[in-house]
Amino acid sequence: MSREGALNLVVLAGLVALPLWAHLAGETFTVTLATRAVILALAGVGLNLALGAGGLVSLGHAAFFGLGGYAMGILAFHAQSMTPLVDGLLPGTKSMPVIWLTTIAVSALAALVIGLLSLRTAGVYFIMVTLAFGQMFFYFAISWNAYGGEDGLSIWVRNGFPGLNTLVPIQFYGLCFAVLALVLLLSHLVRRSPFGLVLNAARQVPARLEAVGLDPTRVKLVAFVVSGAITGLAGALFADLNRFVSPAMFSWQLSGELMVLVILGGVGRLFGPVVGAVIFVALEHWLDGVSDYWHVYLGLLLLLIVLFARGGVIGLVAGRERAHD
Repeated sequence: MSREGALNLVVLAGLVALPLWAHLAGETFTVTLATRAVILALAGVGLNLALGAGGLVSLGHAAFFGLGGYAMGILAFHAQSMTPLVDGLLPGTKSMPVIWLTTIAVSALAALVIGLLSLRTAGVYFIMVTLAFGQMFFYFAISWNAYGGEDGLSIWVRNGFPGLNTLVPIQFYGLCFAVLALVLLLSHLVRRSPFGLVLNAARQVPARLEAVGLDPTRVKLVAFVVSGAITGLAGALFADLNRFVSPAMFSWQLSGELMVLVILGGVGRLFGPVVGAVIFVALEHWLDGVSDYWHVYLGLLLLLIVLFARGGVIGLVAGRERAHD
């Protein structure tokens, strides 16, 4: 087994052992922190599919994260207030599976539209177009008074999943961890599939792809749509964790944080977003108690990673060996 594979197993074991220990020790807040890390890791896995595999530097992935959150919030709000979304039709729901399917559909559709327009550009223009879409959703949410406007929308009780009591922190964590594990497996299979090889070629040598009759833009669009759907699912889980949605879920700062955690862990590495999310949440928790300006220390760490560990923390541990997805 490669060093990277061994590190991946250690990370998985840690994500199982630490929350379980915290639950047995009565450290509920630690379980909540671990849940936050897992959900951000899920969003990072989505971004990494576009950024690491497709070479698409998106500063608008918070749009999908926010759409996932608002899809959950709106459905749960109408369920708890017992009012239909449309006159006499489309009632709300508190069922997580239904909410997740809705979230995936909404986020994928948004990613399709945004991708169709954004992929007409490249480089810094692509970055700015995706950023612009994210800000459009942000300002729309602020003005959407029907669902709280800039004050956001609170959900009284966490949504339900068959056979689980999602209000118990360790059970909700287990559910989020299971979703992350399934998405990591999906990402692994996608990268090893013929589509993954074509996507890699579209990122590195698009001219050669065109020479064999394949459209690199269309391939990147498919990856962007899948990426947006995964990030939207993470947004729904994040909103369920906090039982609150707000326009901040659409902010460009959140898009930047997702990119930071991917870079910290290792761009293009399967477990890069997972390691990055754990480091990010840990630093956020520990350094916030040291200084109000903890982002300065995070920026310094990011600078060191970019300068001296281009493969992120995983690349630093795995060395120059080829990444094994």
